[in-house]
Amino acid sequence: MAKRLPKVLTFDVVGTLIDFEAGMINYIRAACPEAAAKFDDETFLAAYRRIRGNAKPKRFPDDLERVYHEMVPELGLPDDPKLARGFAESIEHWPAFPDSVEALKRLKKHFKLVAMTNAQRWSLKLMEKTLDHPFDDTVTVDEALCEKPDPKYFAFARGRLSRDGFELGDLLHVAQSQYHDIGVARQLGYTVCWIERRQGMKGTGGTLEAAYTKPDYHFPTLAALADAVEAGQVEMLY
Repeated sequence: MAKRLPKVLTFDVVGTLIDFEAGMINYIRAACPEAAAKFDDETFLAAYRRIRGNAKPKRFPDDLERVYHEMVPELGLPDDPKLARGFAESIEHWPAFPDSVEALKRLKKHFKLVAMTNAQRWSLKLMEKTLDHPFDDTVTVDEALCEKPDPKYFAFARGRLSRDGFELGDLLHVAQSQYHDIGVARQLGYTVCWIERRQGMKGTGGTLEAAYTKPDYHFPTLAALADAVEAGQVEMLY
């Protein structure tokens, strides 16, 4: 079969490009120093992972207000609505992974870049600023009206891309989460690239556990993907 470069890279954002674990931990340790001194990072992430879970009455990151309040008795946090709202709004200060901005600029030379995020539009605007505005198009949870791994989210994004003349075989989906992205995208026929941000670390941190799905491409960083593209090691079959 012939080979060619993909035309579009679709990206998960939170966890793949933005270090949400560091962002949340930084906020909690700054806002609640006395309580936070009593638990380590993994204890916090385990509580977050379980409480955020599959119960999502509000869209992310507004749902972080609920998550904060439900972590109060477990972690001994101050039960303060301002701190809970601040937890959601802290997304403005969540850092990009060290390689994200530069790697996205390198990849943008070769591909159309599209964000596919479970976050709301208001928060994506903040994250886009952190990432130096790399995207050609964006899809948010308040437009798709569902969250990944719901296949309907991918169908919504595919519809937008089809409008612009792109077919499934033109797309490479790039993500960190086996649960939210890699497994479902592979089942739907996408070519997928797993950016294993927690490589060498125990557990899944703030991300829900999932059965392992073998990706088409697997790198520890986004910079490594950019390196592979520039070396001619990323191709699509058609």
